[in-house]
Amino acid sequence: MPITPHGGALVNRLASEAERASLLEESKQLPHIAVDAYAAFDIDGIAKGLFSPLTGFMDAAETERVLDTMTLRPGVPWTIPILLPVSADTAAGIEPGGKIALDDDRGVTVAVMQVNEKFQFDRNHLVQQVYRTTDTNHPGVAYTLSRGDVYLAGPITALEARTVEHEHYNLTPEATRAAFAERGWRRIVAFQTRNPIHRAHEYLTKCALEICDGLLIHPLMGATKSDDIPGDVRMKCYHALLENYYPKEHVMLSIMPVNMRYAGPREAVMHAIIRKNYGCTHFIVGRDHAGVGNYYGSYDAHYIFDEIDPVALGITPLFFEHAFYSRRTNEMATKKTCPGTDADHVFLSGTKVREMLARGEAPPPEFTRPEVAEILIAWAAADRQTA
Repeated sequence: MPITPHGGALVNRLASEAERASLLEESKQLPHIAVDAYAAFDIDGIAKGLFSPLTGFMDAAETERVLDTMTLRPGVPWTIPILLPVSADTAAGIEPGGKIALDDDRGVTVAVMQVNEKFQFDRNHLVQQVYRTTDTNHPGVAYTLSRGDVYLAGPITALEARTVEHEHYNLTPEATRAAFAERGWRRIVAFQTRNPIHRAHEYLTKCALEICDGLLIHPLMGATKSDDIPGDVRMKCYHALLENYYPKEHVMLSIMPVNMRYAGPREAVMHAIIRKNYGCTHFIVGRDHAGVGNYYGSYDAHYIFDEIDPVALGITPLFFEHAFYSRRTNEMATKKTCPGTDADHVFLSGTKVREMLARGEAPPPEFTRPEVAEILIAWAAADRQTA
């Protein structure tokens, strides 16, 4: 039996062709609000069911409950509010009970929203609970505090799905579930990444695949930090690895069009919930999952799952320690499986790799496969020329 979507049913808020024509006509008479790419990705996530059981942007009571209890409602874990912030000036012309049209960052009317509530919230409390800090050097905090301080809540109906680069791989939860069924996979493990897959990641995914039928490599392709490696470069790296180092009959590549919030532990739980909606039964949680800077402990994203009812969560997290290349055993390992001291272990941070690429140096084979290193060096060289 396929895994049940979060909250019991997979949400679909995409308008049918007939509804779309009617809503487009109706939208001409409605107030229009322009949203940025971040909000546009959230609209798309609601519409396609990635955020099931949400049917729209959350209200004040739901927001408070999520922040303080990490539940959307009893028996439904949820850790990050999905909100639509607007400026006070924009909010002044909108009253609960009416509808608005939402225009995305590309200037396209993408949804009609029933406004059920207009509210304000203590944003310092919001960022402290979600990000565990109010430091504006944290990209998630900075973004949240830069938005308007009024929130609109209510269900949305999307007029069209958002298209992204590599749209062929942008499968909806419904389509991903169908693909798993076609392959006969019953136990599927998802791997979240916003980076190219290096040797440590490869080790984690293959360990997880030993106990599952299939692996979903599921890179995040929503809004990320400006210094993250671009999506098209990452996709080239994934293809190189899948072509040369993974068994094709047990691995599938799809993309997840969701924003990176850099919320560490709380985001790790959300990433698991989203993959549950995609039909996955297991989810890899590595070191400093969804972290940024030094805001979270290395394994805080593991510990938070102790606070979540595992039955209500409904997807099995697989926890992995920091993996490295061992000079003693000549293989990838963690301290759980490998003897020796740190002097025997090859660790390379993303920062060090970026510094090597900036100098035109190839990351060592202990860190990444040569096919991936070649792609990254070419990208870094082109990036230096356009800088």
